[in-house]
Amino acid sequence: MTTALYTHPICLQHEMGEYHPEKPARIQVIQDQLVSSGTAQYLDFREAPEADVKDIARVHIGDMIADARDNIPEEGEYFPLSGTLLNAYSWKAALRSTGAAVAATDAVLAGEIDNAFCLVRPIGHHSTAGEAMGFCVFNNVAVAASRAINVHGLKRVAIIDTDVHHGNGTESIFAHEPRVMMVSYYQEYLYPFSGNERQRDHMVNVGVPSGTDGAVIRQVVTEKWLPALHQHQPEMIFISAGFDAHRDDPLGGMNLVEADYAWITRQIMDVANTYAKGRIVSFMEGGYNLDALAASAVAHIRTLAGLEQE
Repeated sequence: MTTALYTHPICLQHEMGEYHPEKPARIQVIQDQLVSSGTAQYLDFREAPEADVKDIARVHIGDMIADARDNIPEEGEYFPLSGTLLNAYSWKAALRSTGAAVAATDAVLAGEIDNAFCLVRPIGHHSTAGEAMGFCVFNNVAVAASRAINVHGLKRVAIIDTDVHHGNGTESIFAHEPRVMMVSYYQEYLYPFSGNERQRDHMVNVGVPSGTDGAVIRQVVTEKWLPALHQHQPEMIFISAGFDAHRDDPLGGMNLVEADYAWITRQIMDVANTYAKGRIVSFMEGGYNLDALAASAVAHIRTLAGLEQE
């Protein structure tokens, strides 16, 4: 099994202030643990290219793209893009993040690699077609899914969202696109203070209360996600891999641990192996306790690479 890891150094230069929780160290700690755990030697490291703007424009309106491109601040300053802060490197970092989405999708579909993890920032799942939200600029997973159906011609894909926060941007973008199924859990009454209002067959987003642990989430996956995914029969799967439902995360209130993320990843891989030739592309989303993030992300990546067993 070949698992690629896409990243780029400029993703470390995008930052939103010294005390902002979505910080460059999030990438650094994962990279460090990949090395210290012995995982790095099994991965195919690839540099994320810059996306063509037309790839972003399949998902986001022109005005939103222009706002990010045309408001690059001076070094040491910030520009508020609908509440998400841009620094001097954010536009280029966003091009690399979406470029990873394009390149990983193409490589998996070409059979060059089995699956991929995109270790990129800015993150994406809150951004809607027209608005950057919640630490996000462009919706990386949406760019990938859109490319799969609109460029490669896949008939059915699925997006799995494991973040503690509802992936409102992803749901909004694909609300009227039945080729894209979205399944998720999210903590109720937490930013962005939304949920599964649309109640569509291809949107299975399950709100859970604060304090929810891995046993409950495994039940959600088994009873809600898997039946929907088996019915949809996706030809490719994309993951918004948020790790802020971990019990130690400061921005969430759920109680998952690393073993839960590995278990969820195995369930997703089983579906992908059944219907999608194993094809998965995963993207880092939230996770703000650095130790918990690194341990959880590496458990996820090791599982994708076939290194973690039951």
